[in-house]
Amino acid sequence: MPLGIFGFMALWSPFFLMTLVFMTVLYFLITIKWRESFRDNRKLTGKEAAFFLVSMVLLYAIKGSPVEVLSGILFSAHMTQMAFLYLVFTPLLILGIPDWVWKATIELPVVKQIFSFMTKPLISLLSFNLVFSIYHIPLIFDNVRTDVTLHALTTCILFILAVFMWWPLINPVDEDIELSGLKRIGYILGSAVLLTPACGLIIFAENPMYATYYDPNEWLQALSLCVPVNTLEGLTLTGPELFTSMSTLNDQQLGGVLMKIIQEIVFGVVLFNLFFQWYRKDQEQQEKLSYDPVADSTLPEQ
Repeated sequence: MPLGIFGFMALWSPFFLMTLVFMTVLYFLITIKWRESFRDNRKLTGKEAAFFLVSMVLLYAIKGSPVEVLSGILFSAHMTQMAFLYLVFTPLLILGIPDWVWKATIELPVVKQIFSFMTKPLISLLSFNLVFSIYHIPLIFDNVRTDVTLHALTTCILFILAVFMWWPLINPVDEDIELSGLKRIGYILGSAVLLTPACGLIIFAENPMYATYYDPNEWLQALSLCVPVNTLEGLTLTGPELFTSMSTLNDQQLGGVLMKIIQEIVFGVVLFNLFFQWYRKDQEQQEKLSYDPVADSTLPEQ
């Protein structure tokens, strides 16, 4: 059965698109037109603008396109959506916002204390992965997926925790976060290890774990979070099997595998970037050492 039965509004979320356009306009107003109002402001770089625009396009693809509806139908689509939201979109957004905007935000009275505590490497590492794992406990997952308020609240909490998790690695502001060299590698490997148990339980489960993907009533209730109820009432739907030939168990296993693969790819890119930075710094040091100012000053003048 094609996804087109759910209608244009459900599949392409025009209001969400308008919200993202508004956020993009606001971003450029703050970083270009109103930047003189900020302390230590500087000109917006092309790289920062590119990161932000890519993050907005990605966010629409994740939450505003048919992927959002598909995530309510298939668990594998849901896990792919979460992987891109917290592991790809979040660091792109952090990199896209100039450091002077971050400083102005972080220095707000309440925010400063929260950031100071939550961005400590061990706290940030454990908090995201722990909450992510708890979220995938079947009882909690099914309740969140069928309640619009809980779903929105959980998504926001996980996103904020993802920002904290990425902050020690990216650290766009000169804060007192000492995470460099081997500590960065340990941090990345630690995050990969902490997410493994949750993915492992999902992948190696012998039976479907989540009622919102195998029970027709629970599934329809969860689907109503991204498809208007009046649209669903006019359709005869019995379950995900109408949209895929995969069994519920295979779909669940695929979701766990995709989450882990995307995480490994993202962290692999980060590790490669770290090694490249080390190599570049090493080359710069070699060039400095090869230049002997004393010997150069003794050369006879022509």
